[in-house]
Amino acid sequence: MKTLTFQIQIDSPASQVYEQMLGLKNKQTYEQWTALFDPSSTYEGDWAKGSKIYFLSKDQEGKKHGMVAVVKENIPNKYVSVRHIGFIEGDQEVQVESEDPTWGEMLENYTFTEESGTTTVDVSVDTDDKYVDYFNKAWVLALEKLKVDCEK
Repeated sequence: MKTLTFQIQIDSPASQVYEQMLGLKNKQTYEQWTALFDPSSTYEGDWAKGSKIYFLSKDQEGKKHGMVAVVKENIPNKYVSVRHIGFIEGDQEVQVESEDPTWGEMLENYTFTEESGTTTVDVSVDTDDKYVDYFNKAWVLALEKLKVDCEK
């Protein structure tokens, strides 16, 4: 397991970046930047602390797959942390953390720091070694897309 970190500066207030990144008022703003991971990326659930949230896409046969997480913390416009606890395959939810202790604190964290109307977004993601190269490319592209969308 590795922790990857990414950072981007966006010329928009933290409230706008936070709202668009999470798709709070319009889920499409989330789907637009996460499409760089998978064109069918979406989520089900909500971002409230303690809530279960599903990060989903569809495979080539149109079946759902993705990650199951719990929102560990959500401080609006400042910080969001999700703990990945399993995955979705078709309509099945597989709770991995109970079977594999390395999943217990598999986190994805977003920190929003605003200074003079510019927001720095720091992302840290725990991932399996086999996804490091993919995420190193995809996260950079996705954050650039978020930046463009927020600066419109």
